[in-house]
Amino acid sequence: MLAVLATPIALLHAPSLAEATIAVTDVCFLAYSAMVRDWRWLATGWVRLALAWWGWVVFCSLPIPALGLGSGGAASLGEGIAVIRFLLFAAALEHWTLRDPPTRSWLFGIIVASALWIAAQVLLQFVTGHNLFGDTRGVSGELTGPFRKPRAGPALSRILFPAMVPAAAALLERRRHAATMGAHALLLGGVLVMVLIGQRMPLLLTGLGLVAAGLLLSRLRPMVLAAGVGGLVLVGASVVVSPPTYHRLVVQFSAQMDAFPTSPYGQLYARAWHIALARPLVGRGFDGFRTGCRLPRYFGPTFDGRQADGGGAAICSAHPHNFYFQALADGGFPGLVLFCLTAWAWLLPLARGLWRRAPPLRVALFASVLIQLWPIASTSDFVNMPMGGWFFLLLGWGLAEARVDADSEPVTRGKMGLNGF
Repeated sequence: MLAVLATPIALLHAPSLAEATIAVTDVCFLAYSAMVRDWRWLATGWVRLALAWWGWVVFCSLPIPALGLGSGGAASLGEGIAVIRFLLFAAALEHWTLRDPPTRSWLFGIIVASALWIAAQVLLQFVTGHNLFGDTRGVSGELTGPFRKPRAGPALSRILFPAMVPAAAALLERRRHAATMGAHALLLGGVLVMVLIGQRMPLLLTGLGLVAAGLLLSRLRPMVLAAGVGGLVLVGASVVVSPPTYHRLVVQFSAQMDAFPTSPYGQLYARAWHIALARPLVGRGFDGFRTGCRLPRYFGPTFDGRQADGGGAAICSAHPHNFYFQALADGGFPGLVLFCLTAWAWLLPLARGLWRRAPPLRVALFASVLIQLWPIASTSDFVNMPMGGWFFLLLGWGLAEARVDADSEPVTRGKMGLNGF
């Protein structure tokens, strides 16, 4: 339990320590399952699909050149095998550690504190020019919050919803004018911080998450609309209040969208596509994009055909900046299909019953996972720390809340066992 509760703290400032807390949780979970001889969690739908996706990536990573496998060598195989730590971590949260109400309450408090910590540091850096540790803005003008590099936006956009939505919903339940104004201020404040950070994709995904929350929680809809309008006003006002923010959110974004196929993101996506076309069944194995991007045999035209070599080796990065293109490069088209099925298997139990009855925390966690898995987005590597850790922490928490919520319904209690999700 302590390892789980230490994970979000470690993800903030010591991702290598988070690797240790995840590993400890996995080992303890497996030991507990063996000790009580209860392996029913392996029958869970998403676990089966996730293991199938992971197994396929590992198979594609086997260093057997004669079969066209393992282009990345033994190192890629080892890294691919290690991906299972995240799957076990999410399963442990759902089926074991977060079945305990006090542990879930403690985790909620830690996530709220983490969101406040990032937001406070962002505001401090905006006002004074540096954070508490003396770090200034990123090289492109982004506010870094408590970090040295521009990492505040992705992390905060994911934990903002469980930190903010339940509190806003609780304020609205009081049905008092002051409480309603407080709820509006809370949502608008969250959007304000995301705008000030100046990272485009986290801000757009925050907007998507707010829309999802508003659709599921009818009492939040007026507030979501007000926060959306307020966000647009804040972006417009940033041309005066924070020119670097305006430049990144408006000027650079507009330029990239106008010429997306030949933008850095468009070039990377095209390169992943050409890798998949060359190796449609098995891709290049785990980390296949990094090991194959610079090879001339994968140089192909951009999606608009303007660059015959797709930008050559100069465009290359460690990953294609999109989870789905990453799955395609790693495992070919079968790997992409398995990854898509796994993503759906994660979202389905998180969303189950929310149209009928929508506990605010479950809605918030669904929104957090949804924006992480949203396909039209630029992303980090799917399993790199710290974002991989944040995702599987929130995923496991959301699955645990969904399972506890289902078990508490008398009508379904007798019908929904471990196979129910």
